[in-house]
Amino acid sequence: MEITRDAATLALYTTDASNYRHVPLGVVRPRNAEEVIEALAYCRDQGLPVIARGGGTSVAGNSCGPGVILDLSRYFGGVRELDPERRLARVAPGTVLDDLQALAAPHGLRFGPDPSTHSRCTIGGMIGNNACGSHSVAWGRTVDVVRELDVLLYDGTRMTVGATTPSEVDVRAAKPGSEGRIFAGLRDLVGHNLGLLRTELSTWPRRVSGYGLEHLLPENGFDVAKALVGSEGTCVTVLEATVSLAELPKHKALTVLGFPSDIAAADAVMDILPWSPLTVEGVDADLVALLPAHRRSDLPGGGAWLFVEMAGDEPGEAEHRAADLARKLAGRLTGQVVLTDPAAQKRLWRIREEGAGLATRLADGSEAWPGWEDAAVPPENLGAYLRDFKALMAEHGRQSVVYGHYGEGCLHMRLDFDLLSEPGIAQFRTFLEQSADLVAAHGGSLSGEHGDGQARSELLPRMYSPEVIGLFERFKTLFDPDGKMNPGILVNARPVDADLRVRSSAMPTFLGFPEDHGRFDEAMRRCVGVGKCRNTTGGGVMCPSYRVTREEKDSTRGRAHLLAEMINGELITDGWRSEEVRDALDLCLSCKGCLSDCPVDVDMATYKAEFQYQHYRGRIRPASHYSMGWLPLWLRLAGRMPRIANAVTKVLSKPLKRLGGIAAERDLPTFAKPFTYRREDLKRWATGERRVVLWPDSFNNHFTPEVLDAAAEVLTAAGYEVVIPDRAVCCGLTWVSTGQLDMARRVLRNTLDVLKPYLEAGYEVAGLEPSCTALFRGDLRALLPGDPTAELLTVRTKTFAELLTDTDFADLGIDTLTQVHCHQHAVLGFAADEKVMAAAGIRNTTMDSGCCGLAGNFGFEDGHYDVSVACAEDRMLPAVRAASPETVVVSDGFSCRTQLAQLSDRRALHLAEVLRQAIRLRS
Repeated sequence: MEITRDAATLALYTTDASNYRHVPLGVVRPRNAEEVIEALAYCRDQGLPVIARGGGTSVAGNSCGPGVILDLSRYFGGVRELDPERRLARVAPGTVLDDLQALAAPHGLRFGPDPSTHSRCTIGGMIGNNACGSHSVAWGRTVDVVRELDVLLYDGTRMTVGATTPSEVDVRAAKPGSEGRIFAGLRDLVGHNLGLLRTELSTWPRRVSGYGLEHLLPENGFDVAKALVGSEGTCVTVLEATVSLAELPKHKALTVLGFPSDIAAADAVMDILPWSPLTVEGVDADLVALLPAHRRSDLPGGGAWLFVEMAGDEPGEAEHRAADLARKLAGRLTGQVVLTDPAAQKRLWRIREEGAGLATRLADGSEAWPGWEDAAVPPENLGAYLRDFKALMAEHGRQSVVYGHYGEGCLHMRLDFDLLSEPGIAQFRTFLEQSADLVAAHGGSLSGEHGDGQARSELLPRMYSPEVIGLFERFKTLFDPDGKMNPGILVNARPVDADLRVRSSAMPTFLGFPEDHGRFDEAMRRCVGVGKCRNTTGGGVMCPSYRVTREEKDSTRGRAHLLAEMINGELITDGWRSEEVRDALDLCLSCKGCLSDCPVDVDMATYKAEFQYQHYRGRIRPASHYSMGWLPLWLRLAGRMPRIANAVTKVLSKPLKRLGGIAAERDLPTFAKPFTYRREDLKRWATGERRVVLWPDSFNNHFTPEVLDAAAEVLTAAGYEVVIPDRAVCCGLTWVSTGQLDMARRVLRNTLDVLKPYLEAGYEVAGLEPSCTALFRGDLRALLPGDPTAELLTVRTKTFAELLTDTDFADLGIDTLTQVHCHQHAVLGFAADEKVMAAAGIRNTTMDSGCCGLAGNFGFEDGHYDVSVACAEDRMLPAVRAASPETVVVSDGFSCRTQLAQLSDRRALHLAEVLRQAIRLRS
């Protein structure tokens, strides 16, 4: 059992995905039930509160608090038993939902509830919050699928609970100790309050706020397990759960219905529910406006959309039902589309699933926060509630996107609260109080699936009578008489406006942070903790180091939390000199996967560069910063005598690697005669209409000049007049990635001086190395904010493929397998490459393989080799090994090609080398 109290670990667990912050007393990461029992015994002896935590994605402050954090997600997971015939699964609390789904799917089964955090949320956390998700309209809430719980009380009592017959209740009530006391107390609580429980605790599905005491009613089977679902860790710690599984539909179709507004969409819900849909999910135009244009293209016209999924037993049945529904509603729609292609459906579902992250920055750049993100009303009241709520927002001058589970009346919002000033926080409280009164007036619940946490517990008396609040307190006391289980939640609540984590602290920075109004603290507030970076089974790039280590500190979220705590200064007290932050950033590959895959565009590579600049300012740096950070300079020297340089590095390889902080396991690349030396004829001034500067990046120029040769030939054949700069240039990437930002800026200013005449004359700049091209298209603005030549270079820089989309190629008729460079995935996109490859008769498969693991200097640095290889083995290397020998492996990134060459028997080609074959075949 791990028990940690160091500052870095405490900083990682100060918050979840909510507005709240509490410094924990310690963090325990148990491996099994026995270690949980041991940990609680220790806490009990010391009188310490306990806060159970799953994936840490709770939006209401349910899983952070002033106690010992019990992180059940790191080790205590796994499906213990799967019974397809009985459609039951027995799981540990730290089991990630997607892992259970993967095991159930081959049997035609699935766990019904599916919140948008399904790739990282745990079953234990779902039980704690009574999570629901998009399919709950068909398959129910977590409470509906829980059959039995193995639970542990704070006093050490362990018992199994579930549905209980009256005779069983009497038997258990007669037992000595806590079990007897609890069952006797529950029997008395129910027996004396039947009318109150039946009338005030309705059976309406999305009444998640408070405790689920209605499940103790005789007609509901006196189900103690279900009563504990949604108790948010305030009563027991779950050690194991038995849950039921739903049958997967044989066929599905998704109809996307466009409406003039979100209110019009809400008003249509009651006409959709009789069709027995699997989902009725909604997003509004304000949310969609936050997306890049290419991700909106599948949506029909409208101001809001409902995603209605239909099931069918026969082929075509679901599609016909979806089309029939669209025709039925035609007079109310602004457009509609029916999708059966799984890839197209997945693209649209991603919009809905990323709502919680996307909504944290509104279209005008203002920050938006949870707090009133989960209210629900009966679906028949949804339109009226939304009208009144929008009026309340207007009265307070607030704005928000609107999305959520329209089919069950549950709306998710992120409002632009001012949580940085005292007047703003006071208005925040007033708004929440008035919102609670409004939702209660519409017969709704403060929470529809996220739980109450600190965000809503104090407001429960505005929803429930004093008598019911009293029953909640009795229920909590029966299980936790000492009040040590997640105290301050649900009963005896902490104030909604206390312990806010949002802080403002101006810290001078080198980089401009143009997307965050020039403020590093605002950039740190991007991460709200939704935890998509903890995904270990799905696609995308983010976060390669976490996928390998499974450690929170190696996730994008973990690093962002540590940087935020560095700004706060309470736990991380030495600012930019922090060793805790330095160590957490050590395994960041600077892949920029988070920039595209994180819903809020966290850019950890940029934050790492800024931190390294500040941390090592005026100090001796790691050896690799000199050997690889200054690589362009060493390459320029080696390029004058490449044969001699190769002989020296071959003979002195071991001491050179040791001196340069380079991993002993790595082979040093071989120097070549630079392209810029071989093609002096291209250092000229072009006279044609289609003029392009071929960017001679350091990697291709000095290691693989044949790539530049191929590119020049292809571009010339495509009608471009190709030139190269008449003087030495560099993008400064290696200095940026090692945090030597002052040198990077000097290098870039020199480069801009060289390129300025070309840019002003209308030349395009062709980038072959994705990392260099991405720097010009992205980081350049942060390094040289407001520089007009830099702005011009950003606009004029094109990828190799972008310059060739209208070129005719011969049909190669070959199969390729492409590894997309991380920076291309994050900044540049790959659509142009796929278009060009198709035009050349290339049957390409683009690997969803994440980062190759080399990532520039990262994989060459001493101490990183094992993680680098593990990243490659995650997806890329298995995919390459599985490809047929005839399949050509393609990758534009020098790092990717090097990693493949050193870890496999395949040599990858640059797209330019492949297209040269098509050009020559055409000739």
